[in-house]
Amino acid sequence: MAIVDITIIPIGTNGPSVSNYVVEIHKVLESFGEKVNFQLTPMSTIIEGELPVLFEVIQALHEVPFAKGVQRVATNIRIDDRRDKEQTMSGKLNSVEEKLKKTEI
Repeated sequence: MAIVDITIIPIGTNGPSVSNYVVEIHKVLESFGEKVNFQLTPMSTIIEGELPVLFEVIQALHEVPFAKGVQRVATNIRIDDRRDKEQTMSGKLNSVEEKLKKTEI
């Protein structure tokens, strides 16, 4: 399973807010049902799933601003694909939290 951090930037909108695009992006994510897990953050969205499915999701998400009339979109993706063991978003967070607890006095 891979984890992808994705930021979709619609260029040439009528204002500085992009929350309406984010809402539409999350509707698309929900349409993938059990195939992916996702988490909204203040700056991006994190999705996890099998890599071929994630590439399909990325393409669908990239198309959202175009469907809303935007003529240019920049999409940034970061892929964490660990193959020596299973990893999940929650597992990565738990690992750090456990180590933080060990360092507390």
